[in-house]
Amino acid sequence: MNRRDFLKGATSLSVGASVLPLFKILPASAASQETAVVVIGGTINSLDIHRSGTNRSSYQVAINCYDRLVSFGTKKMPDGSLSYDYNNVQPELAESWEISDDGTVMTFNIDKNATFWDGKPVTAHDVKWSLDRAVSLGGFPTVQMKAGRLSSPEQFEALDDHTFRITLPFPSKLALPDLATPIPIIINSQAAKAKATDDDPWATEYLHRNPAGSGAYKVARWDAGQQLVYERNDNWVGGEIPGYQRVIIREVPAQSTRRALIERGSVSASHNIPNKDAKELAAKPGVKVVSTPIENCIHSLCTNLEFEPFKDKRVRQAVAWSIPYQKIFEQAAYEQGVPMWGGTDTVDKIAWPQKSPDDLNIEKARALMAEAGYKDGFEVPLSFNLSHADWAEPAALLIQQGLADIRIKATIQKIPGANWRTVALVEKKLPLHLENFGGWLNTPDYYFYWAYIKGNLFNSYNYDNPEMAQLIDDTLDMAMDHPDYAANVKRMIELAFEDIPRIPLWQPTLNVAFKDSVEGYEYWFHRQMDIRVLEPV
Repeated sequence: MNRRDFLKGATSLSVGASVLPLFKILPASAASQETAVVVIGGTINSLDIHRSGTNRSSYQVAINCYDRLVSFGTKKMPDGSLSYDYNNVQPELAESWEISDDGTVMTFNIDKNATFWDGKPVTAHDVKWSLDRAVSLGGFPTVQMKAGRLSSPEQFEALDDHTFRITLPFPSKLALPDLATPIPIIINSQAAKAKATDDDPWATEYLHRNPAGSGAYKVARWDAGQQLVYERNDNWVGGEIPGYQRVIIREVPAQSTRRALIERGSVSASHNIPNKDAKELAAKPGVKVVSTPIENCIHSLCTNLEFEPFKDKRVRQAVAWSIPYQKIFEQAAYEQGVPMWGGTDTVDKIAWPQKSPDDLNIEKARALMAEAGYKDGFEVPLSFNLSHADWAEPAALLIQQGLADIRIKATIQKIPGANWRTVALVEKKLPLHLENFGGWLNTPDYYFYWAYIKGNLFNSYNYDNPEMAQLIDDTLDMAMDHPDYAANVKRMIELAFEDIPRIPLWQPTLNVAFKDSVEGYEYWFHRQMDIRVLEPV
């Protein structure tokens, strides 16, 4: 069954239509059946996912403009919506592959019909150069590759023009899925190397503004801070030819404007809309809303262990017992998502995320503060990302009130989205902050790899526990049916809840609103819009 046949069976969530004229900020071509317009709240700051500082909004370029060796299939969710299928790895540039009996050698056969946008055939040598680049540039891409034990150019070999080999140091359950994430894109190495310099051997300056891929869409235009225009590649062999000839990604910071645009039928889709809008728009004629719990993701309050009071576990625990979780869930999440508080004291399952045992208990929190020597409290800034203000600001205000009850004076600090990644995740210097990390590969040990190892990007709170680090290292590559796997994961969860550097609030949903004339949307773990599957009806 091909994907379009699969889609015919998907449940439609749409209701009646309403189309009004476009706002002046959008091009007139948006009205065409050949063109889709998607509005987003974030800013695309680079067209190169490997570049240092490339933000999350930019990851969509890697998804839509570049191919990887493999991808994930599609499955239907209970509500009729579509999602990627983590358990179904499918070909993209590799038409087939073999894995050795010991699990350490993966050999890929590159589709001989695949070409880059300039007509050059895609070869195993391009794959080699591209993966070498991903593991060599450092930062987030390199750490992501390491999760699948892909860490050195010596592991990658082009056997001939159409045969590519990866050698692993030992078997890892994450190796093949890791190749389906947005990071291991296949770049036209000939085009890139022509623009490389001695100071820039990986052509980061060129690829920052000039993608060189083989994917379903090309970048026709990028007006930084305004819009990105995609044009379809009709020679794409990595999947079915997309339904739209052109897709315009418009950056519209004001959520009220994004809502008005989709409500009036002026745009095709509004991506990552606030929970309040999702609830209200779902009842509007002409609009359909898909809300999907984000796998391996938690909205959390993070306590930085380099800030003196938070070095004491009892203080961190006191903070966890001071939070008005239910009010936050009602007023910040609009009860969209899954509560992550009020669980049992015993960890008896390996599902992740799962509820922590913490709940609102001011007396318990005060006792812990007194025991730690902070009966009279202290002052601390409470930071959040302005790009997440729809949920983070009401959550921060309620947390501020709860902290005041245990004599912690929290001053709210609003940080522009453009600066957040640097100060929160790279420099890791925010004493108390709200964060929303979601792991790409859907296993608990992968989440802990990113969020609980000292120095890794999403450990924004400088947590460092040797027992946790050893458990993660022992378990990350372990098959999930290994006799030690469940026990190791349970112990990780126990440590996370005991040490509580990251205080879970709720598991969020990704909300996307569409005109009822747009179909095909598929949820992905990376939370970016896969425009390749959208089609007009």
